[in-house]
Amino acid sequence: MAGGPVASGAVPVYVSGVLITARAVAGLSGVASGTPLMLQRVGSSWWAVAAAAAAPSVPPATATPPDGDSGDAAPPPKPVTTTGSLVVAPVATSSYRDGHWRTDIGPSTSADTIQGRYSGSSYGSSSGYVFYGSKPHTLSGATCTKATVKLRRLSSGDYGLRAPTLRLVTQTTRPSGAPTLNESTAGPSLGVQGQVSPSEATFTLPTSWGQALIDGTRGGIGMVISGDTPYIRLAGRGSWSAAWTLTLYWRRS
Repeated sequence: MAGGPVASGAVPVYVSGVLITARAVAGLSGVASGTPLMLQRVGSSWWAVAAAAAAPSVPPATATPPDGDSGDAAPPPKPVTTTGSLVVAPVATSSYRDGHWRTDIGPSTSADTIQGRYSGSSYGSSSGYVFYGSKPHTLSGATCTKATVKLRRLSSGDYGLRAPTLRLVTQTTRPSGAPTLNESTAGPSLGVQGQVSPSEATFTLPTSWGQALIDGTRGGIGMVISGDTPYIRLAGRGSWSAAWTLTLYWRRS
């Protein structure tokens, strides 16, 4: 940087903060105190060869970049997808027969779920029901990707492999009368525990059933037939802690 104007072919300059006298090339002009200079060292002498021009100003940004880019905003990031599973134990399991909920099958097994009529019985056909309360609806807004339920067949009826007829029911808790029946699907074929395998299953329900439970339009599952057979007894809450445990697999975006 010049420390003063050019005089007699020489100009005072500051180099690294030290004031020295540099030789000026012929024709060097426009130098005043504070003018940035271009210097070159030749041997032991410094030469001022030109006055440095000021940096050009940057033009303001335009609405449309000069390279033809439209300037549109970048697309929004893809939404984050969250997945998980929810395990739901039933709030009630029970069997319904002849207009009332059964309490005649022993205090420890009165929560078992029974389908059909026992051979030779003078009573009507039973229907077993399971209710899941409000917990599935805590996933409201999520999409069900899979739904499973744990089942175990107990001793009653013949020992052969038999499949219950499963129905979705509307109620989330046990009503005073018969539950409202909806969609139907065939359950897994199970043998009596300790006699014919398999006696247990983690059965995959229709995905739409899991969605209905999440949405709250359905609240439980029944095992119901219009006739008397096959007669099947599945464990309820009093016989097996995992009985009718529902697992809902879900995702959110």
